[in-house]
Amino acid sequence: MNYFLMIGPWQLILILITVFIIIIPTVIALIDILKNEFSGNNKIAWVLVVLLGNVLGALLYFIIGRKQKLSATYN
Repeated sequence: MNYFLMIGPWQLILILITVFIIIIPTVIALIDILKNEFSGNNKIAWVLVVLLGNVLGALLYFIIGRKQKLSATYN
């Protein structure tokens, strides 16, 4: 039995919205982590937290991790 034939357009839209709500914060957090400097091994730790924790990991990074970034000094 092919279950994809039983999914209507509204169910497909709901599935796509749910997937984007899960993927977008994770991708944004990873980009922010990789673009900035952290002290010690904090960058590796935050990448692992976000990858393994998905939405919860991204939420933790936005609440806690963004404060740990090193401030850039420009000459």
